[in-house]
Amino acid sequence: MITVTVCDTIDAPPEKVWAAVEHIETHTTWMRDALRITFLTAQHQGVGAAFECLTRVGPLQVTDWFVVTCWQPGEVMAIEHHGAVKGNAEFRLCAEAGGRTRFCWEERLRFPWWLGGALGEQVGKPVLHHIWAGNVERLKAAIESAG
Repeated sequence: MITVTVCDTIDAPPEKVWAAVEHIETHTTWMRDALRITFLTAQHQGVGAAFECLTRVGPLQVTDWFVVTCWQPGEVMAIEHHGAVKGNAEFRLCAEAGGRTRFCWEERLRFPWWLGGALGEQVGKPVLHHIWAGNVERLKAAIESAG
């Protein structure tokens, strides 16, 4: 299992950052690796909301299923990964001085054997970190440019 963590400070209060991430279906606008999100439940927010995400990293494409496991508006959103890649992920928002927010995205993932298992995880970790750092940068830019 690998852990990938990306953090950045966004020049906006936690409420504004949360407003940008709470609508899971919009994550494809700032996550380059997320191609399509389809909800599997009528519920689209909060604990228990379930969805699938078609994800592409380079030539590899998988559809995984996710369930929201923690939902604390303005603070934390956590999900469990089901499907080919297993694990969990968390967006954590922390208020900082000057009306800013420290946004951290952490994922703990286990790759299946056909993605290389433990070796694939080690090779994939810097690639995923690079992709997700770009995702967080796009999220930050969208929030800050919205004023």
